[in-house]
Amino acid sequence: MRTSSKRCNPAYAGLRLSCASVLLVFLALLFSAGNAFTQEDPAALFFTGSGPIAGRQLGPGMSAPGFTLKDIAGAPFNFIVEKTKSPVLLVFFSIFCEPCRRSLADAQRLQEKFGNVGLRVVAVALDGEAFRNSVSGFARQEGYGFRVLIDEMEADRFRAADLFGVTEIPTAVLVDSSGRIVFVRKGAISEGEIEKFLSPAKPAKKP
Repeated sequence: MRTSSKRCNPAYAGLRLSCASVLLVFLALLFSAGNAFTQEDPAALFFTGSGPIAGRQLGPGMSAPGFTLKDIAGAPFNFIVEKTKSPVLLVFFSIFCEPCRRSLADAQRLQEKFGNVGLRVVAVALDGEAFRNSVSGFARQEGYGFRVLIDEMEADRFRAADLFGVTEIPTAVLVDSSGRIVFVRKGAISEGEIEKFLSPAKPAKKP
């Protein structure tokens, strides 16, 4: 069933379901709809990001936390190293979230437009290791030119998403080349904000 929701809430009754339960939910959706990729809000059933560690809210000027995840090809990605090479736009998403698909399309356009000035897009899927093949197939189908990582559960927390306080998807986080957060946005990505950040500072006009 499609809804008019603009974002997907990863919380569902404050519970985290096991991978087996997630698989059952996925199979039920697949059976009833025939095509899981057309669903809009099923991610709300089982993505339960618990928010910032100890209530910590991330914001502009704060140092972006480091994490290491594998991408859809199984290659490791160390954000501690990568975040100081160039500005990075992290996009947290799920393949079962229709608003996420629109944000990823926006992210693809942003990388095509601003990649020549250093912007890198890195998408982080909250679908888990059990859906690696599905995420990989989805990324190939959409033709994304950016790296796609798989977030994993560790001690009942997502290894990356919870560090950034992700409670809704899609969520975008822009990190500058010094490793500091420029902004955190839930929902649609603002091209204007990205362009303003990447544009070289203009000298002040003389009076």
